[in-house]
Amino acid sequence: MRRRFPLITFGLVALALLLPGTAGAQVTPAAGYTPPDDTPAVKVGGVLFLDFTRTTDPQITDTDGNKVSASAFNVGRAYLNVTGQVNHLFAFRITPDIVRETGTGSSLNGSLTYRLKYGYGQFNLDDWLWRGTYVRFGMIQTPYTDFEETVYRYRFQGTIFADREGFASSADYGVSFRTAFPQNYGEVVAGLYNGDTYTRADPNNQKSFRMRATVRPFPGPGLARGLRVTAYVDQDHTVKDADRDRFIASALYEHKYVNTYFSYLKTKDQASIKNPAIDANGWSFWITPKTTVGVEGLFRYDRLNPNDANDSRKSRWIAGIAYWPKMAVTTVNTAFLLDFEQVKYEDFAPARPTENRIAVHTLVTF
Repeated sequence: MRRRFPLITFGLVALALLLPGTAGAQVTPAAGYTPPDDTPAVKVGGVLFLDFTRTTDPQITDTDGNKVSASAFNVGRAYLNVTGQVNHLFAFRITPDIVRETGTGSSLNGSLTYRLKYGYGQFNLDDWLWRGTYVRFGMIQTPYTDFEETVYRYRFQGTIFADREGFASSADYGVSFRTAFPQNYGEVVAGLYNGDTYTRADPNNQKSFRMRATVRPFPGPGLARGLRVTAYVDQDHTVKDADRDRFIASALYEHKYVNTYFSYLKTKDQASIKNPAIDANGWSFWITPKTTVGVEGLFRYDRLNPNDANDSRKSRWIAGIAYWPKMAVTTVNTAFLLDFEQVKYEDFAPARPTENRIAVHTLVTF
């Protein structure tokens, strides 16, 4: 019998249905009811990641045979966000992003070109269910990565743990449903996806079922309000009967002066029913202490066992200091980060050298 992970998330959904305040039948509007705004609207914004990165270890050999530490100025992301609504029921988003061309023989090899990152329609169900309930379809956010990146403000330094190790992606083709628990107890997002991320077309008939349930146990006033716990499952097949599964459990605590996050990851990958399955597991912890003058710290540690059948381990340390200037409007943001990153490989065959990088990162959003 193949292992499956969804029981905890389905239990959380059942809990949500039992919580007080669940919307059942539509309620007759009270006197003074304000009808929803059906005015068509379009907004344009952008996101820019810039960095200068120097890799001190391992060194590389240049074309003249010299041992040097590689360094480069980079543009890691250049989003153009076009969002809007047709009316209060239908909304949309179109987001192209840059990618470096790597095709050999192409005149664009090495150039930065645009591709679609998000492109979806959204059907809002607020008229029939509680606020924040909708269906999205097209090239949409995946349930887990989108959630962690909303609280991990340092995506401009690098992706979250599951994404960086190749077990998750921020977007994929599919359809998803999102609803909020009553009284701010949390939310559930579930959907059906191609399973091969937004960078590739679906090669077969297999689809990925993904579901995330996030609960805020203490939604009332007080310090406990900042706690949220999450369970996430991704059940897929590389080909028929060859499992490709992910399970993540995480805990988040948010406070005015610190955000901290812990996640545990367990995966199963089978390229074909003729091949043995590869089980992997790992965990990640990050903390971002904050001040009232815009100075923040970033400390993160990831640890992965890429194959339970052996003792190989991969670890990542990230430490940095950032400055977030205060802006006159909340829709505009910028940040500067100086950070050091170290990646170690233990008991890998063949052996891999330790990687050390120092970088200056810049974020601009508008």
